[in-house]
This record gives sequence, structure tokens and C-alpha cells, in this order.
Amino acid sequence: MDEFKVTSPITLKNTETKLVIKTAKKELKAFRKQLGDLQNTMYAHNKYAVLVCLQGMDTSGKDSLVREVFKDFNVRGVEVHSFKVPTEQELSHDYLWRHYLVLPERGKFGIFNRTHYENVLVTRVHPEYILNENIPTVNTVDDINDAFWDRRFQQINSFEKHIAENGTLIFKFFLNLSKEEQKHRLLRRLNKQEKQWKFSPGDLKERKLWDDYQNCYEDAINRTSKPHAPWYIIPADDKSTARYLVAKIIYDTLLTYTDIKEPELEDDVKENLALYKRQLRSE
Repeated sequence: MDEFKVTSPITLKNTETKLVIKTAKKELKAFRKQLGDLQNTMYAHNKYAVLVCLQGMDTSGKDSLVREVFKDFNVRGVEVHSFKVPTEQELSHDYLWRHYLVLPERGKFGIFNRTHYENVLVTRVHPEYILNENIPTVNTVDDINDAFWDRRFQQINSFEKHIAENGTLIFKFFLNLSKEEQKHRLLRRLNKQEKQWKFSPGDLKERKLWDDYQNCYEDAINRTSKPHAPWYIIPADDKSTARYLVAKIIYDTLLTYTDIKEPELEDDVKENLALYKRQLRSE
């Protein structure tokens, strides 16, 4: 699965969106069960946390991917957080504060469905949103220049390096959706009554900014794909394939950490296992 990992500069318009793996649904069932079992082992091991970051254009399938990939997890072993418009309290802190608060504990998976990268994507397309952060050096949109974004990318890289060095395994997935497929999915939302609640006229306004978003994603991915926090560009026009690829990448990568195993029983406990069994059976 290394072909999906970003290890050198990429151009999004040259990346695949339309990959179909016919066995994806069947193979996903096996991988998600294995992932759930592995999380139980990681909980006992208590050394690593896993942070899964999902980004993509609207309708790219983030919500359904979370549902399908992690459905066999113990519910206590995985937490999902979606970062939308910052609250008043969140705006009274620096922009990374709310992300630090919900990082996964050791032994658990955390999923960021929309992530700290919103702070260099949405705000870069709409720089006026930055003014709500009340940053001392930013008084007008004119103050949000290239140097500002350089600093913010450096801060994000430092954030990820810090948590990686302290035991968090980071996976960052960009669900790479074509503009044509997004149109079909938006139309399905409008045509299915049970899906219409998901639609907002704002979706169409943001769609007109497609090229701006693609440019920002491309720059963000190229600046922040690091060995300790790599980006994977996942073809997302076929949802089943995208889900399978994400599950397989996570599982295959975690298997390379050969130290992840249940802790050994202490010698005196191990030596007396037969005794403990007899005690219980004799009750």
C-alpha cells in the first residue's frame, strides 16, 4: 500500500480518484475484525495511541468510512471527534488547543473526522475567518500573508512531531474525490428524502471554490507528509474501495510494530494458574 503514501511532492490533478477493487467489501470485513482485535492487544500493551485523521471535500465519504471501518471495535477503544466552526470558548485559546484536548489515550484509537488541517484549509480559502481568533499580530486580512501560513504549517508539524515522539501513531488520509463524483453525490442527497437533511445551499457555494480547495490541500499535504505522520491519498470515488484501503493501511502498518503484544504474566502468577483454576472450580 506504499503507492498511496506521500513520500515526495505530489500534484493532486495527477492522482487517482477512480480505483475499484471488486473484493473490497469482502476483504474489509476481515480487516476490521482484525483491527478490533489488535486494538484490544494495544489496550493491554498500553504504550501506543493511534490517531486517524480524515480529510476530504464534502461528500468524500468520511462519516460512512468511520462507520464501516471501525464497527467491530470495542466502543470503549475508539473515539470520534469532528471539528467544525470553533466555539466561543475554543476561540479564546490557540487554534490547536481543542485538538490537544481530545487526543487518544494510550491503547486507544482517536479519529479526527475533519482535523487540525481545517486551520490551513477552510481558513486559507476564507482568510477572514482567522480574524475571529484574535491573534495579536493579525488585525486585518492583509496581515495573513505567506509568512503567516509558513508559521502555521511549522506549528502543525511541531504538534504532530511532539505527539509522535510520545507514543501516538499518526495516519492521515485524504479521501481524493473527483468533482464529477461530488456532483452525483450531492444530487443523490437532494433526490433522497432521508438524505436531504445533509444538504445545505452552502455546499454549492463551497463547490464553486473547488480549485482553491484543491490547491490548499495539495500544498498542505506536500508540506506536512513526514515519516512520523505520513499522508495517504486514497481514491474515494468508490466508497468500498476507499474503506478497504484505509483499513488495510492501518492494519498492515500496525503489524510492523512487533513490540505490540499482551504483557506477560508475572512468574509467580503463571506458576499458580492451575491452583487458581482449582480454587474457582471448587466453589
